[in-house]
Amino acid sequence: MSLPAATANLATIASMTLADLAAHLGATLHGDPTAQITGVAAIDTAGPGDITFVSNPRYIALASTTQATAVLVEPNFPEIAAATLRLANPYLAFARTIELFYQPPTYAPGIHPTAAIAPTAHIGANTHIGAYAVIMDHVTVGDNAVILPHVVIYPYASIGSHLFAHAHSIIREHCQLGDHVTLQNGAIIGSDGFGFARQSDGSWYKILQSGPAILEDDVEIQANSCIDRASIGETRIRSGAKIDNLVQVGHGCTVGSNTLLCAQVGLAGSTKVGNNVIFAGQAASAGHNTIGDGAIVTAQSGVGGDVAPGKMVSGSPAFDNVEWLRSTVRFKKLPELIKQLKSTQK
Repeated sequence: MSLPAATANLATIASMTLADLAAHLGATLHGDPTAQITGVAAIDTAGPGDITFVSNPRYIALASTTQATAVLVEPNFPEIAAATLRLANPYLAFARTIELFYQPPTYAPGIHPTAAIAPTAHIGANTHIGAYAVIMDHVTVGDNAVILPHVVIYPYASIGSHLFAHAHSIIREHCQLGDHVTLQNGAIIGSDGFGFARQSDGSWYKILQSGPAILEDDVEIQANSCIDRASIGETRIRSGAKIDNLVQVGHGCTVGSNTLLCAQVGLAGSTKVGNNVIFAGQAASAGHNTIGDGAIVTAQSGVGGDVAPGKMVSGSPAFDNVEWLRSTVRFKKLPELIKQLKSTQK
């Protein structure tokens, strides 16, 4: 089957009135209902015709000077010169607004002639398979998948419907993906876990990594992140989890539902992360720890033990965030305190 070229989504719009946008978002409008919105922009770069948003207190002052035609804000936000659309979650509304003015390319069903698909593979209906994609023996791919150029799917992988695999992503043998999984460029699902046993001569004997990586529904793995397969058992990413660029999830880990792992996070083997957890950028956990539901590990923190549900921890080794903030203030005062101590001793 020949493969049609990718096309722009014709559902985008050139402009809409503030009244129509407010109705679409379920927002309360303060301002001219006939004003035209033609695009979305950041608050510090927006101009006439743009809509922007404020959800972070750091940007409240910019709202009074923005050149945007309108600003998405919370219901109790003070009046400003620009029109405001008021609703409970301005950030979510901003995300929905972007979808009105920009849509990524769409990919029509079809198989590129250079794609290599094993005869034992089962490919669902309405699937797009791009140039030089490789789908090996006994792979199952559900309906409505988009598999872009140079994607490689190893034998016996099982994938649900609506997969979106960007170029150069890889799914290894026996791995299982649910529905609506997104793999950004270079994501690797099921690479070997880091397992080696020391031999009597001091060399390392590789431990076979037999357990699959499993991604449940609505998981997104972003660019160049690695979800390792397990030596035994499985590595599991539960439904709704989102994993940022350059993240390492070690073998045998479990990542809970709707958890966020931000850029450069590292989880050592057999870490169990609960639901609705946030690991901020460059945070890490030693192996065999349990991170409770709703916990937050702040940026660059190193977790050396279990974290209770709902707890926010910081530092390395990580401990209570409030105590850590107090400690950092005291740490900065150490040179002065030492100077005072030496003066007292004299």
